[in-house]
Amino acid sequence: MNRRARLLAVFALTALLTAPLAAAEAPRSLKPEDLFALKAVGDPRISPDGRWVAYTVRSLDPKADSADTDIYMLPFEGGTALQLTASPKAENRPRFSPDGRYLAFLSGRDGKKTQVWLLDRRGGEAARLTDYKADVADLVWSPDGKRLALVVGDVDPDDPDEEKAEAEKPGLAKTPKPIVIRRLQFKRDGEGYLRDLRQHLYVFDVESKVSTPITSGPYDDNEPAWSPDGRWIAFTSNRTAEPDSNDNSDVYLVEAKAGQKPKALTTSPVTDREPAFSPDGKSIVYLSGGDPKDIWYAPNFVAVVPVAGGEPRPLTQGLDRNVGGPRFSSDGKLVYFILEDGGNEHLARVPAAGGAVERVVAGERSVQAYDLGPKGETVVLESTPQRPFEVSVAEGGALRPLSTVNDEFLKGIRLGEVKRFKATSADGTKVDAFLTLPPGAAAGKRLPLILRIHGGPTAQYNTAFNAEWQILAAHGYAVVGANPRGSTGYGRDFSHALWADWGNKDYDDVMAAVDGAIAMGVADPDRLGVGGWSYGGILTDHIIVKTGRFKAATSGASEVNYLANYGTDHYQKEWEAELGLPWRNTEGWMRISPFFQVEKVTTPTLILCGADDVNVPLLNSEQLYQALRRLGKETELVIYPGQNHGIAKPSYQKDRLERYVAWYDKYVKGEAPKKTAEGKAP
Repeated sequence: MNRRARLLAVFALTALLTAPLAAAEAPRSLKPEDLFALKAVGDPRISPDGRWVAYTVRSLDPKADSADTDIYMLPFEGGTALQLTASPKAENRPRFSPDGRYLAFLSGRDGKKTQVWLLDRRGGEAARLTDYKADVADLVWSPDGKRLALVVGDVDPDDPDEEKAEAEKPGLAKTPKPIVIRRLQFKRDGEGYLRDLRQHLYVFDVESKVSTPITSGPYDDNEPAWSPDGRWIAFTSNRTAEPDSNDNSDVYLVEAKAGQKPKALTTSPVTDREPAFSPDGKSIVYLSGGDPKDIWYAPNFVAVVPVAGGEPRPLTQGLDRNVGGPRFSSDGKLVYFILEDGGNEHLARVPAAGGAVERVVAGERSVQAYDLGPKGETVVLESTPQRPFEVSVAEGGALRPLSTVNDEFLKGIRLGEVKRFKATSADGTKVDAFLTLPPGAAAGKRLPLILRIHGGPTAQYNTAFNAEWQILAAHGYAVVGANPRGSTGYGRDFSHALWADWGNKDYDDVMAAVDGAIAMGVADPDRLGVGGWSYGGILTDHIIVKTGRFKAATSGASEVNYLANYGTDHYQKEWEAELGLPWRNTEGWMRISPFFQVEKVTTPTLILCGADDVNVPLLNSEQLYQALRRLGKETELVIYPGQNHGIAKPSYQKDRLERYVAWYDKYVKGEAPKKTAEGKAP
C-alpha cells in the first residue's frame, strides 16, 4: 500500500528506465539494461525578470550505483541549456533571489547535513550559506531578498559529530544508543523510528548569517510562504493535542521575528496545506482536504481565506477532483492549480472571486509542476505517453517545448503505441484503461498480455510516459493498466467504493479491462500475467486467490495479512479509520486479508520487497512466500537489502525489471530463462 506522495516518488523511480544509444544504431525497443539513459527533469522555476528557467535533472550512475541531481538553466525563449551544478551530491530546490542575482539551492555536497547553498549568477562557485546541525528541508526567499524562511529539523542529541567521536575513540566502533520511543506514530518509511524530533521555521539573514527561530514545540511546521511586505510568514502545522492521531493540519500566520505566537487562519478538522499569499497580501490560497472520515478517499479543493481572519471560501469544491499547487496570478485576479482528472493532470485556473474553471494546459498529458513569471509567463513540467517529463512553455493556448533532456535518446528508440479504452465491470461500472502494444505489433495477432496494477489504492495511471509498460511491450507483451475503483481522478464516490472492501470491486474492474483486451482481439486468453507494486501487489494477491486465469504473477511490496501488519507499518490511524481496531473487528480484518485463502493459489508468484520497507513491511512478503512454499507452489522471494518502499538503487531497479521479464517469459510464454550479461539467469 502507498499514499499519494510516496506513490509519486515510486512512479518517478520507475520512470527512469531506458538506455544509451550509439548514433549509428537503428531505432530499437527498450530493454531492462537500458536503465541509465533517461533523465528525470523536475522543479521548473522562472527567473524574476522572466528571461530564464532553472530546473533539475536527475540521472543514474551505473558505476557508483547511485543517483545524482544537478541544476540547469535555459533561456525562456529557448536555446542552449547551461549546467549550473556538477557535484556528485544532489542539488535540489533551485530558487532565484527576487533581484535575480543569486540562485539558492539545497545540497549535502560537502558531506555534512543538507544546507542552503548560494550561487552568484555573475560567476564563481556556489558557496555554502548555512551551517545547521540538522538538515534544512525547505527554503523561501523574502520579497526583499535579504532573508530566507527555512524549515530545519531539530538537532538529534544521539547523533554526535562523527569526527569528534572518532577523535575521542580512535579505531573503536561506537555502540549505538537504545532507541526510546514515546510517540503514537513511531515509524515512517524512509525515516525509520520516529522520536521527539520535529521540524521548525527559521528566518536566516543572508548578509549577517544570523539565524532566528520562529516556531517551536512538539509539532512539525512546514510550507512557509512570505507575505508581500515581508512581515508575515504563513505555514502549515498540525497543532492538535495528539498530532500523530490525525491529519488535521491548519494554515497559520506568524510575524517573521522571534517570540511571536502563531495564529491559526483555518480551524476545520481537515488537512490544509500549500498556502500562498495574494499579491496585495490580504488573502491566502491553500488546499483544503475533504471529509476526514473519508481519509485518503476524499478529494481536496482550492480555498481562499482572509489574512485578517474569517471564513474560508472554497473555489473548486464542486469539481470533485484532487488539485494541487495553488497560487495567485501576478495581478491577483486568478488562481492557478494542477487538476487531476480521469487519467490526466492539467494546469487549470479559476477566478479568485469564484467562477468557472478554465484549463490552461489540457489534452492527453500529465502536468506535474508549473511556475508563473512576472508578466504571466508560464512553464509546465509535462509528459505524454510517448515523451518523458520535460519543461514546456504554455503560451497562446499551445505548448512550446523548452527542455530537450531526453530527446536525443528517444530518437533511437521505438516506442509502443499507448491508447485508452473503456471496460465495463461486472456491475456496469465504466473503467478507464490503457493498452500499450509492442512496437510494430501486427494487427489481428493475439499477444501475451500483462495486467499491471497501480499503487495507492488512491492514485491513478495517467498519460505520462511509463517506461515499465514500454519495456514489457518491447518484450512482446500487450500491457494493460486500468484505473479500478479506489483510484483517484474520478471523484469521491468512485474512490470511496473501495472502503473496507479491498479486492472485490477493484478485482472486477481490472478483470473487465483484461477481458476488454481479449474482446478486442489483442490478448491471448491463455497467456496472461499480472503484477504490481504496493497496492498493485496487494490487489495481485487478491487476484491469485480468486482466479487461476493468470499463468504468472509478480507481487511487489504487498500486504497479505493485515492482522500481522497492524503496528508494523506506518498507517495505524488509517487502518483504524477504515477497519477499526483489529481486536474489535477481527473478522473484518481477516475478511480482506488474502492470506487466509492462500491455499487457492495456483499461479506461479514472484514476490519482491525492500528489506527496510516501513510502508508495507517485508513481513508481508515473507509470510506470503512461506505459505506458498509450504503449499508446494511455484514461488520465489527477492529481498533488496537497505531499500525502503521505493527501490532507489539503480542496480536493484534494473534487477527488478529483469526479474519481471524473466518470470513472465518463463510462465506466460513458456520460454527458458535467458542469461544476463553476467552469464546468470535472473
